[in-house]
Amino acid sequence: MSPKPRLAVWKFTSCDGCQLTVLDCEEEFLDLLGSFEIALFHEARREFEPGPYDVSLVEGSIGTPAEAERIKMVREQTKFLIPFGVCATWGGIQALRNWSDAERMKSQVYPHPQYVSMLPTSTPVWAHVKIDYQLQGCPPNRGQLIDILGQILQGKQPRLATNSVCLECKRKGNICVLVAQNMTCLGPVTHDGCGALCPTYNKGCYGCFGPMDDPKPERFARELEVRGLKGAQIVREFMRITSYAEGYRKGAELYEPEIRQG
Repeated sequence: MSPKPRLAVWKFTSCDGCQLTVLDCEEEFLDLLGSFEIALFHEARREFEPGPYDVSLVEGSIGTPAEAERIKMVREQTKFLIPFGVCATWGGIQALRNWSDAERMKSQVYPHPQYVSMLPTSTPVWAHVKIDYQLQGCPPNRGQLIDILGQILQGKQPRLATNSVCLECKRKGNICVLVAQNMTCLGPVTHDGCGALCPTYNKGCYGCFGPMDDPKPERFARELEVRGLKGAQIVREFMRITSYAEGYRKGAELYEPEIRQG
C-alpha cells in the first residue's frame, strides 16, 4: 500500500486567516487528515517533518529577503505548489506599499525601522517561483480548497472557475446592486468563488477575491465615472485588498494624480 501524500502548509507575510480556513473545514478537515500526512502545519501542530512534500499550500505574500529565499526552498521540495488567499496570489493589502516609498512608510510605522528587513514591494508567490494552481479569496473558499485537494488525491487535473461575481449573482437570482441601486460594486471585474456573499446581503462587492480573468478594468473604471464617481473615489475602490493585481491596478492608474496625492 502506497504511503499517504504529504501535505505542508506554509505562512509568509499574512494574517493567518487562510490557514484558519483549513481548520475551519471541521469535518472535512478530519477527512483530510485521513487522506494526507500532515507533515508541516504550524497552526495545527508543533511538530514538523522535512520535505519533500506532495502538496504545499502557501499563505502570504513575499515581503522580505528571507521570504524570497524561503519560497524557492519550498518550490524545490514540493510537487504541487498552491498559493491560497489574496496575499499569496496578488500581494494582499500590504501591497499598498507598492504604490509608495516603502522606506518612508517603514520609518512612520516602526519606532526602530533600522531593525526591520523588508522588500520595497509585496508580491505574489508566482512572481518568484513557478506555481501549479492557486486559490483566490480573503479568505479563500473552503469548498474550493477541499475540492482542489480532492482532485489532486484522485490524480485529476484541478479545474477552477474563472468567471466574475456577476455570474454567481445571476445563479442566486440577485438583483444587480450596481444597475438597480447605483451602488458601487466590483462584481463585474472580480473573480468568483465567494458565492456573491456581499451582493446577496445588499452590499457592493469590494473585490476580496481579486480580479477575474481579463476584467477590462479601464472600461469598468469609465463605467464608474459615468455613474458619478470621481477619480479619487475610483482609485479607492480599486486600491483595497488586492490593489496591486494588474486587473485592478490598470483601472486605478488611469487616475495617477489622485494616487500620488493620496
